[in-house]
Amino acid sequence: MQSGTILVINCGSSSIKFALVNAQQGDFALSGLAERLGSAEAVLHWQLDGQKHDLAIAGADHRAALAHLLPLVQQVAGNQLVGIGHRVVHGGEHFTAASRIDAATLAAIRATAPLAPLHNPANLQGIEAALGLFPELPQVAVFDTAFHQTLPEHAYRYALPEVLYREHGVRRYGFHGTSHRYVSVRAAELSGLPVSNSCWLSAHLGNGCSTCAIVDGQSRDTSMGLTPLEGLAMGTRSGDVDANLFGHLSRTLGWSLEKIEQMLNQHSGLLGLSGLSNDMRSLEQASAQGHAGASLAIEVFCYRLAKSLAAMSCALPRLDGLIFTGGIGENSALVRSKTVAHLTLLNLQLEPTANAACVRGQSGPIELPGHPRVLVIATNEERQIALDTLATIQLVTDVN
Repeated sequence: MQSGTILVINCGSSSIKFALVNAQQGDFALSGLAERLGSAEAVLHWQLDGQKHDLAIAGADHRAALAHLLPLVQQVAGNQLVGIGHRVVHGGEHFTAASRIDAATLAAIRATAPLAPLHNPANLQGIEAALGLFPELPQVAVFDTAFHQTLPEHAYRYALPEVLYREHGVRRYGFHGTSHRYVSVRAAELSGLPVSNSCWLSAHLGNGCSTCAIVDGQSRDTSMGLTPLEGLAMGTRSGDVDANLFGHLSRTLGWSLEKIEQMLNQHSGLLGLSGLSNDMRSLEQASAQGHAGASLAIEVFCYRLAKSLAAMSCALPRLDGLIFTGGIGENSALVRSKTVAHLTLLNLQLEPTANAACVRGQSGPIELPGHPRVLVIATNEERQIALDTLATIQLVTDVN
């Protein structure tokens, strides 16, 4: 594979996460976050050589923030920067893999925007700004949904009239694909198994959460659907609810569609259940001090997660192991313990000392000997995006 440094960009509606990634090096040469873009409080944070830095960039939009970032990138990467990889949330059915960004790719991302109205327009802002600032560099879009394009039809279709799928793309797409893919490959490597002959359950747990069944390196089912709202209880998202809830709230409370969507996406999940916070660390502390809402939120979160993992097991011919990743998955021994306690039918059991030790980036096996593997693996979506970007650039170069 081609070597060199990739600038990885992940744009939100008012933020840009970034990292300079070299496939041959473990640590990022440069990483950081531009946040509160478009406001007077806009600020650029970055970490370089172990030192943290901040720069106020009042009123900066995505392009202005990237322009401030450009000298840093040039200083650190020198002449080793070979491309830019962009995280794009939704690729619909257009993309089954990463894609070199050209006019056709941009048009397809725009066409998919109605499926991810909060994400794809922001991703496009970052792409268009980077194209203006780095016109000479190859740029690649890496899609959260692409990994899940291997789902069989019986897993991705909803039980709805076919016209909604055929003419409007209403189906299950899944998200967090870059993370699920990365950790399943790492799990196979750590377990001495070939990726092409391994079967995993993966739980990506952060403010957004999803599970995935992975067979021989391919996604076979996942908990998120048409949008990132489906599936697990999350930080502020409800996950699965009765679809008639929309009609019920409209008829009984007079709520608008917009108000219901806002409630389900921004005021539910751990925050809604606890009435306190969407941060698992705060909830664990509050629960230990007797806060009933925090305790309920944790219990619902773990039970719903276990139910989803059990359901995902239907897609596996066998179980080589369960993977926990993401901010909660990597750091909450309590969530891992409570979740696995619901999965005794899968013969999963944790070794308490090993489980407690896996926090703050510490990865490893946490199962009791003689039971199926349970692994904590720190995800690294930036590295996976960089690898996909390098592979795509090399593929295009070879074809040309």
